[in-house]
Amino acid sequence: MEVMERVQSQVLNLGRVQALETWLQTTNTKLIQVNGQRRYGGPPDVWDGPIPGARCEVFISQIPRDAYEDLLIPLFSSVGPLWEFRLMMNFSGQNRGFAYAKYGSAAVANDAIHLLHGHMLEPGVFLSVRRSTEKRHLCLGNLPATTKQEDLLQVLRVQVEGVERLSLKTGPDIEGVSAVVAFSSHHTASVAKKMLVEAFKKQFALTISVKWHSTVKVSLEEPATPQKSSKSLFLPSTLKPLHHLPNYPQPSVLVPSPTRFASVSQRFCRAVGTPIANQHPRCSSASSTQGHGLSAASPVILLSQLCEATGFGQPLYEMYYSHGGPDGLIYVTYSVCIPGITAPFKGLVTVLLGPSMDTMLEAARQAAAKKVLQRVSEFAPTDKLMR
Repeated sequence: MEVMERVQSQVLNLGRVQALETWLQTTNTKLIQVNGQRRYGGPPDVWDGPIPGARCEVFISQIPRDAYEDLLIPLFSSVGPLWEFRLMMNFSGQNRGFAYAKYGSAAVANDAIHLLHGHMLEPGVFLSVRRSTEKRHLCLGNLPATTKQEDLLQVLRVQVEGVERLSLKTGPDIEGVSAVVAFSSHHTASVAKKMLVEAFKKQFALTISVKWHSTVKVSLEEPATPQKSSKSLFLPSTLKPLHHLPNYPQPSVLVPSPTRFASVSQRFCRAVGTPIANQHPRCSSASSTQGHGLSAASPVILLSQLCEATGFGQPLYEMYYSHGGPDGLIYVTYSVCIPGITAPFKGLVTVLLGPSMDTMLEAARQAAAKKVLQRVSEFAPTDKLMR
């Protein structure tokens, strides 16, 4: 352990590390280390807009290895509010020389490129800033020849989030059927890439391949920019059904009800010759929350128990309709206030269209509680968590 600490002290610029720590404390900025990258936001607590659409991210390179977020986040925030900033990190504690900054619109990202490309971060060091090639398309291979486009689209929307559209591909050099699937963001595509092989194996006894689609030759039109947030729309259970709200997507473009999902899933099973699959957890979990019936392991109950154990006080939830996405999901912003923690926890969650307002609000509340749980544990004293 001592040897590792000596090696790190030789590699790191300790003055820069201390400057970062001081900046984090004085600005109350939160960074999360995940798989070789350190992330700010996604969104940050101060964000008050919808999820960014396509072409909102810039790629930053030629960053000095001892430059950190205390230099970079204020610089890129000077162009416009950041939805997310990701700095790629080595185990040594140095950065890897590149980062990604995501803004609320493609126009602000374009401003960042024009204003900060070639910016001198320190004497003799000039940043390179250009448009990020956010891969949003996956290629699914080894699908059965009987696969139908509409059925596959609805099945995928049950399995993962962010599916916008797809196109089937066949040919002499393609085994079975392949599909190019467009997602709403690089993040949703990345999550799907990790999940779909196992999901299809478990759900339909199919072994498919999933990889990034390198060139989008199939006509997959750009997704629509999400509608502007309606922050004034608080959604108590007495509010009118969601389809009466401004900017709410019409029923023709929404995802089907859980009942129709089950029907599509069964039809897909029959088409590929596998046993009828069980209803996907995303559908069953939505229906299980009807009437506010909560299981003992629900995130809302777990968060309540954690707050009680630590003496923080019970959380208060505020849920606001944000917009209906092109993928048919409902986007809801949340603010969770916990009396023992100064700042409220804010963010954005997505839920499926449900049979009632109460069902969708409860699903959103569960999703928000799940996000807040991990963050609250960071504030809790260790001795109380061990009890």
